[in-house]
Amino acid sequence: MPLSIFGFRALWSPYFLFFILAGIVLYFLLTKKWRHRFEGTEQVTKREVTYFLLSMLLLYVVKGSPMDLLGHILFSVHMAQMAILLLIVAPFFIIGIPDFIWKKVLSIAAIDRIVQLFTKPIISLMVFTLMFSLYHYPLILDYVKLSLVLHAVFTITLFIAALFLWWPIVNTLESQPKLHGLKKIGYVILSAILITPACSLIIFVDVPVYETYYSGEAWLKAMALCVPPGTLSGLSISGPELFTNMPTLYDQQLGGIIMKVIQELIYVVVIGKIFIQWYRDEQMNADEITKKALLDRQNLEYHN
Repeated sequence: MPLSIFGFRALWSPYFLFFILAGIVLYFLLTKKWRHRFEGTEQVTKREVTYFLLSMLLLYVVKGSPMDLLGHILFSVHMAQMAILLLIVAPFFIIGIPDFIWKKVLSIAAIDRIVQLFTKPIISLMVFTLMFSLYHYPLILDYVKLSLVLHAVFTITLFIAALFLWWPIVNTLESQPKLHGLKKIGYVILSAILITPACSLIIFVDVPVYETYYSGEAWLKAMALCVPPGTLSGLSISGPELFTNMPTLYDQQLGGIIMKVIQELIYVVVIGKIFIQWYRDEQMNADEITKKALLDRQNLEYHN
């Protein structure tokens, strides 16, 4: 059965598209026309604009396009949404915002204290892992999917946790927590390890565990939140099996695999970039490091 039966509004989320376009307009106003209102501003770079636009495009794809509707039908698509939102959109968004805007946001003492606390490496790892694991605990996910408010709150909170996770890796502000070199690589590897148990439980469980993906009644209640009122009442549908030939268990296991594979691919790229940058920094500072080592050795010999 085609998804088109749910109508244009459910498939393309025009209100969310308007929100995305409004955010893009505001971005260019702040970085171009209103830039002089900020202290210490610099011309926004093509790199920043590109990353911001990509983050907005991907955000619409995962939360406003037919992918979002399909994510309520197939758990595997839901996990692909999560991977893109948390592992691609979040870092792209941070990189896309110029430093002078981040400085203005962080000039608010309360926000700065929150960011300083939750972007400490250990805390950011623990918060993201906890939020991701809780969100995909069967009872919690099924309950959240039946409430529009709870679903929005959990999704936004998880996205903020992803921003905290990526902040020590990609932010360029001098006053903010950040990692360098091998510490950054270790942080990324540890992040991959910590969400492995949650993905493994999804992959290796031998029964469907998410009621909103296998129970017709629960699924219809969840779908009622993402399609216009009255749409479902005029349709003769009983469950997600009408839109796919994939057994629910296979779909569930595929979801865990998709999340883990996308994460690993992204982290391999990130670690590669970190290692190359670290190697270049070491090469550029080689003479200074050698000079410091010689001075330390001379001082040691002198004291002995």
